[in-house]
This record gives sequence, C-alpha cells and structure tokens, in this order.
Amino acid sequence: MKKTKFYNIHERLGAKLIDFAGYLMPVQYTSIIDEHKAVRNSVGVFDVSHMGEVRIKGERAFDFVQYLTINDVSKLSDGSVQYSAMCNENGGIIDDLLVYRIDENEYFLVINASNIEKDVNWMHKNNSFGVEILNESDEYSLLAVQGPNSRKVLQGICDRKLDLEYYRFFNAKCGGIDMLVSRTGYTGELGYELYFKTDEKKAEEFWDKLFDIGKKYQIQPAGLGARDSLRLEMGFCLYGNDIDETTNPIEAGLGWITKVNKGDFIGRDAILKVKEEGVKRKLVAMISEERVLPRHGYEIALNGEIVGNITSGTLSPILGHPIALGYVDENYIDSDEQLNVKVRNKEIPLTIVKLPFIKK
Repeated sequence: MKKTKFYNIHERLGAKLIDFAGYLMPVQYTSIIDEHKAVRNSVGVFDVSHMGEVRIKGERAFDFVQYLTINDVSKLSDGSVQYSAMCNENGGIIDDLLVYRIDENEYFLVINASNIEKDVNWMHKNNSFGVEILNESDEYSLLAVQGPNSRKVLQGICDRKLDLEYYRFFNAKCGGIDMLVSRTGYTGELGYELYFKTDEKKAEEFWDKLFDIGKKYQIQPAGLGARDSLRLEMGFCLYGNDIDETTNPIEAGLGWITKVNKGDFIGRDAILKVKEEGVKRKLVAMISEERVLPRHGYEIALNGEIVGNITSGTLSPILGHPIALGYVDENYIDSDEQLNVKVRNKEIPLTIVKLPFIKK
C-alpha cells in the first residue's frame, strides 16, 4: 500500500490507520467526535494526499474540460475553482471533482482517490481535443486546514495575506514551500487546502511548524472519520455512497451544477431526458430522534413497502442525534405517512428535512 509523506507523523501520533483507496490513511487519532468538534469550534488538519490531481494543458484545454464536465467552465476566471462532475453517456456520475482554472490553456482537476485510474482513462478516451493530460496524483501532498481559526493559523506561516474569497486560489510560499493555496474544503467551515510537491523531510517539518503555530488555537489532527461526519452534517455527497455511475446529477440534488444550456457535454442528452420526464427517486436528508444509526444500504420503508435506501448515515456530533442521506421514491417524498428505516428487523421513524443539517 502507498503511504503519504505524513505517514511517520500519523504513526507517531498513534493514529488508527486503514487501507483507503490503496493508501494507509488515518481514520482517527483520538476520537471522531473530538476531531469533528475541533474543526467546528477551532481548527483541524486533514492529510488528504491520497486525492488525485490531473493537469490539463493545451490550446483547447477549455473546450476539453467544458465537454468533460457538467458545470459551465466558461464561468471560471484565472484563480477560481468550480465544483463539478463527470458523467457517462447515460448520465451516470463517473466522479465529482473540483476544476481549477490556472489560465485559458491550463486547468487543474482534483478527483477522488478511489477513482484516479478510472477517471484518467476516461479523460484519455474522450480526448479528441489534442490536450495534454498529466496525472500528477503521486507528486502532490495535500493538507486541508479547516475550521473558524484556520486563517489565523495559516497566516502565521504563509507569505501572502489570506484574503481569498470562497472557491478562489493563489500560489504562495508557506513554511518555505511553494504551494497552491485554495479556499475550499469538505467541512462547511472556513478552510484552506494546500497542494504542494516536496520530500518527506520538508513535509514533516511543515506539519510541525503548522502545529506549533496552532497550539494556542488547540489545533488537532483529524482523520477520515471526522471528515465523513463533517461533510454529512453539511449534506455534501460522498462518491461511492451517495453518488456513483448508477445515479444521475438531477436525482442526486446536483442540478445546481448541471448546466444543460452551456452546449454539448458527455451525458447531456440523457440528463436532459431526466429533466424533461422527471426523476423516479430523489436523494433526501433525514433525521431520527432514536439513537439507532441508519447505515449505508439500510432499507427505507413506508407501511411495510420498501421505498428507498440509506446511502450515508451517522450520529451528528453537533446535533446529538442520527442524520442520514438516502434515495426515496419520488411518489413518497411528500407523503404525510411515516417513513421508517429498517434496522435489524425493527423499523425506526425518519423525518425528511432540508439540507444542510447544520446551518452555517
């Protein structure tokens, strides 16, 4: 299995390490709840170096990315970021991703770790635009510094004023290392993601500098467990759970990033058909007042009839009760009758609510 440049630090801190997308990654250090609350209340740091980075270069880079993704890339300017997705010809989601515009001839795509090989192959398969597709995933380290005090901590180590607006980025030197600094994240909090290429020694030195500066803010390392509970509180989709090649963006609640009027893109005809005919199911947010966790794959029932399934579920550390996402048959979403999740032959009541679970 692969190891990130911070593997020795994770071991030193006693992290629980798991195999995730072919990497040994920290799922937690102390407890998921402690790490979750550190990010919500102050600042936490995630090693997410397993994520994929692909650079697209060439005179037709814009045309290629516009055709490849479902959002409207023409809305980007240099130094801006866009949340988007790639779909197949049937409108199924191949991956969700971030699109960074370096300039008109260069884009930087950040993709999910488990999909790197599949995504890169898909890009090559659809490259009729003569662009360069550079898979730089193994070259980059990536730290996500997230939480209300993230700017204060990072400002003490970066040579530029961190006046970035949401979904903007710039290049800066932080801790003596050249980095792409992006005001993005997967937590719903103020936060930054730091992309950089360096050796293990300098990466570890940067981590230590960051944590020295963050001591007065009770900075904590955070693992994949807290990353999952944080994103779920905000209702952010997780690829492989809430979205995949069997789901389309409209039923997944991603119509806001699906710009069918921008011109041709892969999956457009299939998505247009869904929009015209209507969806058969929708991804909805649900809560339960009982202390039984709805897990991925659990069935959702109404009067004994199966009408959907849970895709993500956890106990919200902030709300103190279970929260979940799941697909429910369109005909039953507005029903006044009680939805239930089936847990070990019991039916636990669910209430459909609006996202996000945590209002920021």
